[in-house]
Amino acid sequence: MAARYREFTQLNLPSFEQEILERWKSSGAFEQSVNMRANAPSFVFYEGPPSANGMPGIHHVISRTLKDLVCRYKTMRGYQVKRKGGWDTHGLPIELGVEKELGITKEDIGKRISVEEYNKKCREAVLRYKDKWDELTERIGYWVDLEHPYITFHNEYIETLWWLLKQLYERGLLYEDVSIQPYSPAAGTGLSSHELNQPGTYKDVKDTSCVAMFKAVASEKSEFLFDAAAPSLLERAGGEVAPEIFFLAWTTTPWTLPSNLGLTVGADIDYVLAKTFNPYTHLPVNLILARALVSRYFKPEGEDLSFEDYSADKKLLPWTLLLCKPGEFLHP
Repeated sequence: MAARYREFTQLNLPSFEQEILERWKSSGAFEQSVNMRANAPSFVFYEGPPSANGMPGIHHVISRTLKDLVCRYKTMRGYQVKRKGGWDTHGLPIELGVEKELGITKEDIGKRISVEEYNKKCREAVLRYKDKWDELTERIGYWVDLEHPYITFHNEYIETLWWLLKQLYERGLLYEDVSIQPYSPAAGTGLSSHELNQPGTYKDVKDTSCVAMFKAVASEKSEFLFDAAAPSLLERAGGEVAPEIFFLAWTTTPWTLPSNLGLTVGADIDYVLAKTFNPYTHLPVNLILARALVSRYFKPEGEDLSFEDYSADKKLLPWTLLLCKPGEFLHP
């Protein structure tokens, strides 16, 4: 007997979607896909937990579709795939949001508001949009156990993590080391990479920086530099003096300069040797800097101006290029 199929006169996707979802729900399709493989090899899946303190977006649909695809594939391959949902109740963003809502700061906790009240507000805020997440989960057909999720602020979860850390410690797999970590003085805590990428975390600011001069040491390989600089450094009286050459290096952390051990020169970057005056001492000087950065340090109208006419009261520095070489020629 030939199979009979429903005839659709038009394709109503929203109606078709609801029909499929209702069929899965009424038949317990997800639960059956797990229970019917009770004795099968296990494929473990724990939801990389989202945070329910904000509304889900299209990027969550994409990531959950990919995760669901893997779990369905493994199920079809004969594994038992228990898919445990979870909720990430990370602390700092929740705390800052609650403090903003209540109009308080960290110093007010225990004074204007008790610790218990504050914790209660945080627990409410962290799962504020859970119903929207559950709705999205069902609408996109993402099969995951939301009836028994792990929640990161529950004691069971916290104590499990401590137990796991203890096992790692007893097996000698934990070690103490030094690492540079971002820190928030206002919040009094370390920051994760996720928190550092929150909207509004970074802003453009103007800050004082330093251009340091590092004196070049003469060597056989650098002899061509000193030969080029020799006729350029004249005393005001007109007599020749031994040339001095300096590398320019820009830094926003001048406090690290005393511990500097060397400079990096790009082998494929073009560098110039420029003759000019030090704008602070007003003494003649020879400088090495990247050719692409010449305009950052020298004004174009000062190029090849008379050096004899320069005086300390003039703001425009005369300068001229003596040499241009790739960085490979500057390595000692």
